[in-house]
Amino acid sequence: MSGFVEKPEPLEVPGLTHLHTGKVRDLYQNEAGDLVMVASDRLSAYDWVLPTEIPDKGRVLTQLSLWWFDLLADLVPHHVISSEVPAGAPADWAGRTLVCKSLAMVPVECVARGYLAGSGLVEYNASRTVCGLALPEGLDNGSELPAPIFTPATKAAVGDHDENVSYEEVARQVGAETAALLRQTTLAVYGRARDIARERGIILADTKFEFGFAGEELVIADEVLTPDSSRFWPADSWEPGRDQPSYDKQYVRDWLTSPESGWDRTSEQPPPALPQHVVDATRAKYVEAYEQLTGVRWA
Repeated sequence: MSGFVEKPEPLEVPGLTHLHTGKVRDLYQNEAGDLVMVASDRLSAYDWVLPTEIPDKGRVLTQLSLWWFDLLADLVPHHVISSEVPAGAPADWAGRTLVCKSLAMVPVECVARGYLAGSGLVEYNASRTVCGLALPEGLDNGSELPAPIFTPATKAAVGDHDENVSYEEVARQVGAETAALLRQTTLAVYGRARDIARERGIILADTKFEFGFAGEELVIADEVLTPDSSRFWPADSWEPGRDQPSYDKQYVRDWLTSPESGWDRTSEQPPPALPQHVVDATRAKYVEAYEQLTGVRWA
């Protein structure tokens, strides 16, 4: 089993129609046909949306995405129209709400990897490939790849795994021209972001993007280059051959699989609520990532 431990009821806001409740974001549509995307403080791990929220998480994701959108605008346009809270919406939506263009979304998670980790490491250890792309011998957990690679995945529903797919499968699904544009744009954005993060003492190991089309124009959407969509590692402690410390929810994953939690992730039981020390440490990691990248103190 997987999914929501406790699925929240959508809010009723005048002038907005609720479209979808995701792992983190709630999507609405306004009367003009624009999307209203609200980033909650929900957190998912091991395909479950946990019952405990992480304070400020949704605001960190939203504000960090806005910061990146501005830095990447010359490479690819973004979907944000406004960050104003719609009239009649709860005050808590401030700082976590984006009004966005409605796009024809591409049904592919566009993943760029510059380092070996996660599912890429598992595949490499088995076959010396990642998403079917051959890699040289001698790489280890956390190794930098000879060059960044495009490793797309299918977009999964809440409670399901994204699944890595080949570039050829993407081309079959969306057409050769669109697949080439997705690969080119993904690697260009990753390269820019990797260099910016490196200047600030952070390694961007891998990240995923979502794109859609506004007419004929490719547009980057959803969140971008946040601790939820990326692996950020502190550069000063990077050491291939082991798991790297990270600016994300790894602290939660580690606690859930520890004896302290008492949870068996192979069972059909939902995960337990998080204790306060795990909540506090996880929030601190999200805030630290924001502050180190932007150079702005989190208020």
